[in-house]
Amino acid sequence: MSLAVIKSRALDGLAALPVQVEVHLANGLPSFTLVGLADTEVKESRERVRAALTNSGFAFPHNKRITVNLAPADLPKESGRFDLPIALGILAADGQLDPVRVAACEFAGELSLAGALRPVRGALALALALQRGTVGDGPPATLVLPQASAAEAARARQVRVCGASDLLTVVRALLPGDAAEPLPPTQPPPDGTPAPVPDLRDVRGQAAAKRALEVAAAGAHSLLMVGPPGSGKSMLAQRLAGLLPPMGDDEALASAALAGLTPGGFDPIAWRQRPLRAPHHSASAVALVGGGSPPRPGEISLAHGGLLFLDELPEFPRAALEALREPLETRRITIARAAHSAQFPADFQLVAAMNPCPCGWLGAQVAGRACRCTPEQVARYQGKLSGPLLDRIDLQVEVAAVPPDALLAQPEGESSAVVAARVAAAHARQVSRQGCANAHLDAAALDIHAVLDDAASRFLQQAAARLGWSGRGVHRALKVARTIADLADADRIGVPHLAEAMQYRRALPGA
Repeated sequence: MSLAVIKSRALDGLAALPVQVEVHLANGLPSFTLVGLADTEVKESRERVRAALTNSGFAFPHNKRITVNLAPADLPKESGRFDLPIALGILAADGQLDPVRVAACEFAGELSLAGALRPVRGALALALALQRGTVGDGPPATLVLPQASAAEAARARQVRVCGASDLLTVVRALLPGDAAEPLPPTQPPPDGTPAPVPDLRDVRGQAAAKRALEVAAAGAHSLLMVGPPGSGKSMLAQRLAGLLPPMGDDEALASAALAGLTPGGFDPIAWRQRPLRAPHHSASAVALVGGGSPPRPGEISLAHGGLLFLDELPEFPRAALEALREPLETRRITIARAAHSAQFPADFQLVAAMNPCPCGWLGAQVAGRACRCTPEQVARYQGKLSGPLLDRIDLQVEVAAVPPDALLAQPEGESSAVVAARVAAAHARQVSRQGCANAHLDAAALDIHAVLDDAASRFLQQAAARLGWSGRGVHRALKVARTIADLADADRIGVPHLAEAMQYRRALPGA
């Protein structure tokens, strides 16, 4: 056989689209041609494959005209993951491999010049895409990867993942007849010991802010904390991750797959731990939403299923902050370019912290710490946050400075475990009732699940008219009130739940 077809995949955002590596050997002037919208690192595979085959003991067909086509031709191909399929395609076209065994597998792996297999980026994304494409009740699909990438991909339960350390090991598994040495399936690594999470008990005082953390965790609401320096905003934000409900299987797989697209890859210790991303305020819009060529996920996608903590919020570039508006609503981000676009999930919980003014002491009741900012400076500072962005943040709370004597006299508060138990119960109530967290309810679902009693309905109408809320503001207040009612194990939203929710829709001091 002078033609062989090897199955592989190309990353397109978080999706991994099927690619057929077609290899044709023909008589003629010796050449090695690679076509199919291949990037530079893919074109360089010709030299890696040539050296890997030779150093692994195989005869490279130097006297043949070799044509490699990566189909479909209009799908961009990048990285060295096509080295292994191309090398196997050459051997299969030369008749050295069993076509039935080759057709039953998909392959991805970068080759060294000595024939060793190096890890590839996005191994779990490849396995999940293959899993979604598996139909029927037949045997699970087989994915052959480098040994260093196989454990990550093995978390996809409906895919048979096999790891190999070098090209020769893969070839031995694909030999015809009884000479084949099948590859054993790779088992997923055991769950690691979770890293210790800071305990809410360490925060003295700040009862209102702690309550806001509980509400935010229970309903997956976004949160903005405003207060002077040293009042505990960052301390509170770091403890929110310990209050969130446990990750489900789909959430954990999506989060791990996104982390696997980064150069550092996925850390097995972080399995089933909600991510906490805290970029510096100098981060650009591209760093937050993603970009590049090929498109890579940004911080909002890497925070999928977890928290995105933006400290010193007004110090972020205006373009970066405004780029958060759509993902906060849609929970996904589409990176569009002239020739190509990619979509990443972005179901994150925004937690932000800021000072009320440039000096930080506006409204602070601390001796010797009077605000020295002019009204124009305060307005300019707070004006860095647009109204539409603030309108999308469910909870806005003030974190007041606690005097040292009062701080030392404060008793120890509730631990994160106690609060997390209440959060988990409220979250389970929401999932059983509507299938999602309250923050993700749309307008139609609010009419069904956020039922107000008569007194609460009149109270909401009066408050919305007096405070000039937008329609989005009314809906977000209802979502927060629904979460507060769930924490109180109440079926209907009453005036106390709505009144507490209204306190979290406050304007910035001085605005």
